[in-house]
Amino acid sequence: MNPKLPYVLLVGAGVIIFILSCMLLGRGRRSPSCESQPRIVEKMGSTSQSLVFADLTPEEMVRVVQYLQGNLGVQLVDASRAKPSDNCIASVDVQVPAKAEVLRFLDGGGARPAREALAVLYFGNQPDPNVTEYVVGPLPTPVYHRDITVQKYGGKVPYHRRPMLGSEYEQVGAFLEMVALAAAPTFLKEVFEYDGTNVAFQTTAPHGFKSGDRKSWFIVFQNVSGFFVHPVGLEVLVDHSSLDISRWAVSRVFYNGQYYRDMVQLESAYVQGRISVEKVRKAPQDGDFSSMKPRAPPAALFPLQFEPQGPRYSIRNNHVLFQAWSFAFGMSVNTGLRLFDIRHKGERVAYEISVQEALSVYGSNCPGGMSTRYMDGSFGIGRYTSPLVRGVDCPYSATYVDTYSLSETLSPSKRKASLCIFEQNLGSPLRRHYSNLQSLYYGGLVNSALVVRSIATVGNHDYVWDFIFYQNGAIEGKVQATGYATSSFLHGDGLRYGNRVWEHTLGTIRTHSINYKVDLDVGGVKNSLVAHDMAFEMVRAPWSPEQQIERPRLTKKVLDTEDQAAFRLQSKMPRYIYFAANSKNKWGHQRGYRIQITSFAGDHVPEASSMERAVSWARYQLAVTRRKEEEPTSTSIYNQNDPWTPTVAFANFINNETITNEDLVAWITAGFLHIPHSEDIPNTVTVGNSVGFLLRPYNYYDLDPSIYSHDGVFFTSEQDFTACDINPIACLPKTASCLPNFPPFTYDGFQN
Repeated sequence: MNPKLPYVLLVGAGVIIFILSCMLLGRGRRSPSCESQPRIVEKMGSTSQSLVFADLTPEEMVRVVQYLQGNLGVQLVDASRAKPSDNCIASVDVQVPAKAEVLRFLDGGGARPAREALAVLYFGNQPDPNVTEYVVGPLPTPVYHRDITVQKYGGKVPYHRRPMLGSEYEQVGAFLEMVALAAAPTFLKEVFEYDGTNVAFQTTAPHGFKSGDRKSWFIVFQNVSGFFVHPVGLEVLVDHSSLDISRWAVSRVFYNGQYYRDMVQLESAYVQGRISVEKVRKAPQDGDFSSMKPRAPPAALFPLQFEPQGPRYSIRNNHVLFQAWSFAFGMSVNTGLRLFDIRHKGERVAYEISVQEALSVYGSNCPGGMSTRYMDGSFGIGRYTSPLVRGVDCPYSATYVDTYSLSETLSPSKRKASLCIFEQNLGSPLRRHYSNLQSLYYGGLVNSALVVRSIATVGNHDYVWDFIFYQNGAIEGKVQATGYATSSFLHGDGLRYGNRVWEHTLGTIRTHSINYKVDLDVGGVKNSLVAHDMAFEMVRAPWSPEQQIERPRLTKKVLDTEDQAAFRLQSKMPRYIYFAANSKNKWGHQRGYRIQITSFAGDHVPEASSMERAVSWARYQLAVTRRKEEEPTSTSIYNQNDPWTPTVAFANFINNETITNEDLVAWITAGFLHIPHSEDIPNTVTVGNSVGFLLRPYNYYDLDPSIYSHDGVFFTSEQDFTACDINPIACLPKTASCLPNFPPFTYDGFQN
């Protein structure tokens, strides 16, 4: 044997081991992390024009409170512990300047408008109790305040119209426990095993039948997780109209289909055996059937989105840039998410897009359910915007933004991660074509859009509010409804008003109506409203006159007045209706933005109803009016507690004024009818419960602007479509093989 052979074999083995080791290490090596870039630029030193729309900072809120405390000449009690007979600050929010001032600043080089706050105060400790609204400014160091109540509403706001404070709910709760329920100890102990802690109350609204009433039905539920679907059959009507809490009283009691004068009469009837008792099985603390705890263990992880080369949008203060889009965002304490100065390719297409109101009208054969007409703006859609859960409420890698409010307290509240912004690949093409005729090619564009989202939890309802920006210049406003379907106790003819969803639980029928304000400025402030639709016409075929052809043709109409532009809820509306500019595109058509509504609304409250005018915006699926500073919102937070004499009646906005070549506003109502069913247990899903609107370019451009998107894909049969320079999708194994930088999971919702 050659003496060198062992050494050769040893060296060869070493080389093989080295190569195998490299291969194994290469396979086990982690992919590189995806690129990332700062999405939020710090606010310090910013001179962004969008700050003219910005929400108040915590520091500004504090300054406003300090100013009011030192300059009104009255004692202001912290609203969180105020009695109805106290003076207090109900809320402080930004006062958005007049549009003309803002446009002079943004477009005309004018002075920046004064920054001001709007403060809502309850004056209960004076001979003439009332609600007063003050404009306070200039910020950050206020030196003046103006009472704008009469100017804004045409008169003082009576005190009985004030939205209920959290402290008043607590005071009513204490009254129920210590006075009302204490009058029926035997009934409560034997029927409900009442121990002072095992019941929960839900309020109803409005509070009575006429102006000045403040009588509320409180529905009693088992105090368990998801209590909204655990009614026990007891409801109590409390008269809390007096500013003296000691004068509050029970006006009526309802139990299992029967009405009683008060809890004393109910107790007496029970002790004498004159009551039909329906005992409800005591639910465990987790609610049993109402628990949202998953019934299945975790399995394979659901799909996730990530940004392999970092986010393609940026946020500076309250200003967002995404491809050709830019806009400012804010959060009203009453109405929630709103956008200003929305531009595409540098040109403003809308001045304001905002939520106005969320109305729900219930039916039931129980008093609380049948009298409920919730106007959620009165409770505070923005105030009840909830912290978002990363990876469920929004994509894990979304940008999460904190918001601040001052409501029912003397100090600002921070709502951690209550707004999210993200780009979403919708998993379908925005447009595409595969050609196998004449030439062979494929062209397409992924439908990737920017989403701005907040979620408000107002009582049992959770509303997912989205504004979505597409690459073709379209904007979508969408709301998805989820949460618990509040219920009534099932008795008598209850199935006329809903479906039975558990042993004693009636899922009660209700309508949901959502109102938006859309201030479009298409090619400038002055616009007209134009309707296009179709009609069939009968013609003789030119090449064969003995034959007839039915062909569709285009119909056109300019809607000249507000009356012509007010479309009732269930009426037929032109399928193409758009704001038309005074300018034309390359092909000679007026540039426009079309309004397209998605809605499955139930019927509106009959106009003969004594409270209908308070929600008269819901008469219309679309109403276009002249824009007026004195008509900033379609409703008022004071309408909930006095709908019989509404502080703002939208029907008054429509008075047949000319709307040709004017600054116009579209008031859009979308809604759905909800008849709860067994699949609403434990709670309602968003699927099928999504409504809203689209704003779409209509001859606004000379061609689809998305053709200029960097995301486009095109290749022919003669090209190497596996080459990155021909087809960027072919590069994904290289450009998207990184690992996303997911931050650690945190949640501060239970500290808010």
